Amino acid sequence: MIEFGSAVYVELWVSLASLLRSYTAAHGLNGKRQATVELGEERILVRHGADWLDLRRNGARVSWQREDGRSGTLELTAAGQLHDEAGTEEDMEMDTAAEAWARELMQ
Repeated sequence: MIEFGSAVYVELWVSLASLLRSYTAAHGLNGKRQATVELGEERILVRHGADWLDLRRNGARVSWQREDGRSGTLELTAAGQLHDEAGTEEDMEMDTAAEAWARELMQ
């Protein structure tokens, strides 16, 4: 098994923020709506009106929370996927997860 350094997860984190920016922008085009995406080394906060998504990273582990109290924990993989630590879903590609989050936020 190959061990990856923290730099890999930082790059994946920046990529996830970029995907969220792109997909929220795309979903807001028709209604001329815009979301804000704040990126930090260990936090991504996406806001649209009263709705928000708060992602926090610790190494490869990503905790997420929504404004309505929903939350969960995922793990970034070196392959650019998000692994559901609870085992309730299959691994998702980062772009698929970002698009789903953006679609939900921009409704």
